[in-house]
Amino acid sequence: MSSLVQYVLLRSDLLKELGWSIGALVAQACHASTAVLHLYREDENTINYLNDLDNMHKVVLEVPNEESLKKVAEKLKENSIDHKLWIEQPENIPTCLALKPYPKEEVKKYVGKFKLYKETLKI
Repeated sequence: MSSLVQYVLLRSDLLKELGWSIGALVAQACHASTAVLHLYREDENTINYLNDLDNMHKVVLEVPNEESLKKVAEKLKENSIDHKLWIEQPENIPTCLALKPYPKEEVKKYVGKFKLYKETLKI
């Protein structure tokens, strides 16, 4: 069996243009990741992923804005790729998307165009 990976796609404009804090962004990624693991907790990939806690593999990717995030969510839905689009409340703002754990080769084509999220805090 190939190793499982959980992809998390996070909007970079929240930090760069809208002034959200690093902590708020991390919280969004945590919300989406936790939610999708809960939603698909009985899925074989999710069970296997969680049974090996010390070796969980997550990849956080950067999407530029809300429109891009929504487009990815729609593409995933069209192709029956299980995910959770996190919408922060009460603001009703889509901030992040997490896929359930998948073998990398099954979902790479849907997320491969996005780069690793590497933004750093500039002091």
